[in-house]
Amino acid sequence: MQIEENKNEEFKPCIVAFCCNWCSYAGADLAGSSRLTYPADVKIIRVPCSCRVNPLFILRAFQRGADGVIICGCHPGDCHYTTGNYYARRRMTLLFGMLDYLGIERERTRVEWVSAAEGAKFAATMSDFIDTVTKLGRNRKLRDLRCKE
Repeated sequence: MQIEENKNEEFKPCIVAFCCNWCSYAGADLAGSSRLTYPADVKIIRVPCSCRVNPLFILRAFQRGADGVIICGCHPGDCHYTTGNYYARRRMTLLFGMLDYLGIERERTRVEWVSAAEGAKFAATMSDFIDTVTKLGRNRKLRDLRCKE
């Protein structure tokens, strides 16, 4: 049984944001306390460090219906755990190749470096990412990519 989508309903993408506790999450907090606006469709998941984001978390987010996933961490050289964001950058480079193989548009996943003092950059980054994903349209979930009989 296939669920039919309402064609008249305006598309609002569901975005999952994995944010580093020490920089990016603090940047999101600063954006909120400064009353800077970004779309409410961004669901923030707080992680200790951007290197803690396993590529399987991103695949699972797409499988569960996310239209876009963004990983936000400390600027290179400013990581609370010294080299965590370097590991995250390498992992995400490998993940981008896997997403291309799976047929998920590369623009649906992004890595950004946002410090605790950059609330305005956090809000602007989220708004820009929402615009990019909105132009792409709904995500084809991973479970929909399997062969069907």
